[in-house]
Amino acid sequence: MHFIIRQEQESDYELTEKVVETAFASAIQSDRNEHKLVSRIRQIDSFIPELSLVAVDEENNKILGHILLSKVFISDANNQKTASLALAPVSVLPEYQNKGIGKSLIRKALEVAKKLEFQSVLVLGHPEYYPKFGFKKSSLWQIKAPFEVPEEALMAIELLEGSLDHAAGIIEYPSVFFE
Repeated sequence: MHFIIRQEQESDYELTEKVVETAFASAIQSDRNEHKLVSRIRQIDSFIPELSLVAVDEENNKILGHILLSKVFISDANNQKTASLALAPVSVLPEYQNKGIGKSLIRKALEVAKKLEFQSVLVLGHPEYYPKFGFKKSSLWQIKAPFEVPEEALMAIELLEGSLDHAAGIIEYPSVFFE
């Protein structure tokens, strides 16, 4: 199977949301609303079209997976803000999982984010999976979520070395993450 990674287009939105919904339908750590989150993120200033990517089967043009990185801030005790990105969500249709699609989506999204001069990415995810890409526990930089999460599940990666050295604080997600 051959697939390409490309920027999501508006004409993909409905199909992409179905992929996201299907991918999370049987996930244990899911509220089954990830597809609605993707739709809401597209409506706000935090949305960066270049960081909404799809994996597409080259033979039949079927969307197999999707990843979205959107703008967030890390706010310290003095209300100083450090810009970052949130990786949420990454989705692959169940029948295409474990074939390198998610890995390719993540690598490409990090590559594009770096080219766009973003300096870091945060993710709330599987602590066994994301370290393969260079993610480390965000607690190393004293970065915390605005809600209770297991320490090992909240991770960050510096796209520019040292970019999180003075970013200690609480992640400010856009309000659409809580709807």
